[in-house]
Amino acid sequence: MEADLLYQLKLGDKAAFAQLVAQFSPRVLNTCYRFLLNQQDAEDVSQEVFIEVYQSVKTFKGDAKLSTWIYRITVTKCLDELKKRNRKKRISSLGKILLIDEVANWLKGGAMPDKSLHEDDNFRAISKALNSLPDNQRVAFTLSKIDGYSNPEIAEIMNTTLNAVESLISRAKQKVSAELENILKNSLNA
Repeated sequence: MEADLLYQLKLGDKAAFAQLVAQFSPRVLNTCYRFLLNQQDAEDVSQEVFIEVYQSVKTFKGDAKLSTWIYRITVTKCLDELKKRNRKKRISSLGKILLIDEVANWLKGGAMPDKSLHEDDNFRAISKALNSLPDNQRVAFTLSKIDGYSNPEIAEIMNTTLNAVESLISRAKQKVSAELENILKNSLNA
């Protein structure tokens, strides 16, 4: 099915492009929001993503899955937007969607937290911990722990090696876990 869709897209079929937008726009918008933390900016960048997809689909070689290619464009556009705004280090919305005790449990190897959790009072502290990560670690961490991509998929999206992805995620977890444990201890003592 993906091959058929890609073929139709390369022919310039507007119905195929509408189908692609309908299929991928919710995930692209959510990803943009996680990086930009602003609904309007996320909507604007989402539109830019699909403009790029439309303009570039004819040169897409198919060496990755269509979804991976779209996600790579999305991440790149989001990082470009952050650079334009001179925000060198921004966090994903991990703190907005997770409670602190579940974050600490997860960092220690527990299950991935439920995405329906409500924001709590520790968001600023979590944001500060995650804000300390370099962009490449934050991207790998977000793709792995929030979006649920496998390490090989992340390597494809980030255009890097599997070993590099594993290292980025490991270093990100090491950097934020101590801070998050302190936040957990403080919230339990409060």
